[in-house]
Amino acid sequence: MELHVIERSANAFQQGLTERQILAVARRAFGPAAEVRSATELGGGMYNTTYRIDLAGREEPVVLRVAPEPDRQFHSEQELMRAEYASVPWLAPIADLMPRVLAADFTQAVSGRDWMIQSFLPGTPAPELLGSYPKETHGAFFRQMGEITAAVHAVSGPWFGPVTGPGHARWSEAVVTSLHLIAQDVESCGLDAADLRKAADAAQAGAQVLDEVAVPRLLTGDLWTVNTMLAPAPVPTICGVLDMDRTWWGDPEADWTMRMARAKQDARLAFFDSYGRPAETEAGAWRRHVYEVRHLGALRLERHRLGNEAGVEDSYGAIAEELAALI
Repeated sequence: MELHVIERSANAFQQGLTERQILAVARRAFGPAAEVRSATELGGGMYNTTYRIDLAGREEPVVLRVAPEPDRQFHSEQELMRAEYASVPWLAPIADLMPRVLAADFTQAVSGRDWMIQSFLPGTPAPELLGSYPKETHGAFFRQMGEITAAVHAVSGPWFGPVTGPGHARWSEAVVTSLHLIAQDVESCGLDAADLRKAADAAQAGAQVLDEVAVPRLLTGDLWTVNTMLAPAPVPTICGVLDMDRTWWGDPEADWTMRMARAKQDARLAFFDSYGRPAETEAGAWRRHVYEVRHLGALRLERHRLGNEAGVEDSYGAIAEELAALI
């Protein structure tokens, strides 16, 4: 087997598998005669460890994704791979854009970690290709993003909160629980989470406003440019959607995708040409402040994990601004 890895420090969050472990995964998925010709670790992601696997006797490569060890996962990010696996039937409206799950193993018998093997999607990661297109064509990309997001948000579910549960009868309960979990994780890193606790209290006090959201909708979790593949075409054309492991049930306005679509007054506003333009209300604006605190709390955790101390510090000022609008 040819093994090509990304060199990482011993204490890096992402950790690879050994040749022996990769072979064991392949044989568990495809049978005892499976032969791995090469395994190439792929960059781009910051959570799971991902490989392109070339197997003897199989024309198309496959993608192996390996979750972090359980004790390295934050409480607010528990078992994301299992959430993605459970989300697949609910993501049927965009199934033609997603990789197919070929095998999955959550027994952790091979390496002490969950893993999943998916089909290899053709195309080029959008962050690598989008910038090569003229600016005036970027609106086509964001209109497609709006269509994809609208198709996901049209799916309603059984409860609010994680796709795999625990579910909540009210949206306010899911939001407050999520904020407390993120605060718990922040504190476990030795960081101050008082601002997140205040936001959770404000959300609880405004439960009636949050609970105006009565229908749980499927949220992509963190869909944006980094999660898409582009086909060779005269204008940016999305041919694949990846890494839907942060799906949950809730208010579409709480989705990361909606936050990013509003982040700048540029070509991304074409998103709303296809998605539609949600009505602007005082209650909706208040809820978005709550959701922004949740996003910023999750970003604080990610920045800490990546060693971005300046980014962690910046999150405190950003959350203070949102709290001023909430309290």
